[in-house]
Amino acid sequence: MKDSFKELTLAELDAKRNEFSEKYFKLRFDMVMGHVENPLEKRVLRRKIARLNTLIHAKSAR
Repeated sequence: MKDSFKELTLAELDAKRNEFSEKYFKLRFDMVMGHVENPLEKRVLRRKIARLNTLIHAKSAR
């Protein structure tokens, strides 16, 4: 999953980042409410968002 983002265009990367950010927000809300099955998903989403931010920054700097 780590390397699957490298082939995406800048617009697709931005759309993925927005999608993961929304999921992360909902997951944070659910964690406060106490309805989360997999608490490690928060860490996974945060790292995916960071990975996407790095790729977006690298592609926009070109």
